[in-house]
Amino acid sequence: MTSENPDMRASDAERERIAETLREAVAEGRLEMDEFEQRLDATYRARTHGELEPLVRDLPAPARPVTGEVSAGGSSTDWPARIGGSATSSGGFAFWGGFSRKGHWTVGPRFTAFAMWGGGEIDLREARFAEREVVIRCFTIMGGIQVTVPPDLDVQVRGLGLMGGFGEHSKLDDDPEPAPGSPRVRVTGFALMGGVGVERKRSKAQKRRLQEQERLRLQNPDSGDGRKELG
Repeated sequence: MTSENPDMRASDAERERIAETLREAVAEGRLEMDEFEQRLDATYRARTHGELEPLVRDLPAPARPVTGEVSAGGSSTDWPARIGGSATSSGGFAFWGGFSRKGHWTVGPRFTAFAMWGGGEIDLREARFAEREVVIRCFTIMGGIQVTVPPDLDVQVRGLGLMGGFGEHSKLDDDPEPAPGSPRVRVTGFALMGGVGVERKRSKAQKRRLQEQERLRLQNPDSGDGRKELG
């Protein structure tokens, strides 16, 4: 992170990018835990670019900049940077067993999942998307498929359940809107004596960021500069 004007006010997204760089550094062994905690605390206290830049000056530059602001749902996802590339998977199949697609993978523009007497897991929270428009088709017979999506992803669920269920649910306290630049994902299909569920859920990294921010906010209630409170 560089700035010609160190007095420029820092945004929530810029603070979050610095925090991510620090987390990567401690995971790689570049920072000791006590130094990491000190720098992380200073990150969320920082008000200007000049206060943020020294915190990562001796660390590798981040892989990509953050362009989006932190939303009320606690997201700082740079969605445009997660769109594009070759698909690493275009389908999943389970028969008397299961399949899983999660972590860092690239979803093709058409992803077809089938489960019979078995189950499947499709987790999009850390995934990339080959194109901005993605269709995930889920078909299950006496089985189940779980689709987990981040809170700010633009998702439309259009499926049919016969003696079963096909629908979306959320365990979040808030109801975040799709983020600008988010890919549009349509989940369609059919469930016969089984179920397809689409759940909005934060990743462990997002939960950890929210907990850190809430902890620092409670410790320093008068140190904020008008940042949004994240729930």
